[in-house]
Amino acid sequence: MKGYVYILRSLKSGRFYVGSTVNIERRIKEHKTKKTVYIRRYFGEFELVFVQEYGEISQARRVEQWLKAQKDRDFLERVVGDGMVKKVID
Repeated sequence: MKGYVYILRSLKSGRFYVGSTVNIERRIKEHKTKKTVYIRRYFGEFELVFVQEYGEISQARRVEQWLKAQKDRDFLERVVGDGMVKKVID
């Protein structure tokens, strides 16, 4: 089953949110309707700034965790600017 890694950016604070899902349209709709606690509490309005597709959801989840582990806003800015995650995670 395909998986997606996505990055949202808060329009208010510029803060990033990294996530993964099997259905990107459904997940963004959930975020927009404030069904996710983090978005509801800390994010407000946002824009989808990055999406990358993977052949398997398990690979997308590993990439999500790797991106979150970087804990570096500048790194996420570069990923968004490049339009892709360059590291290959098996």
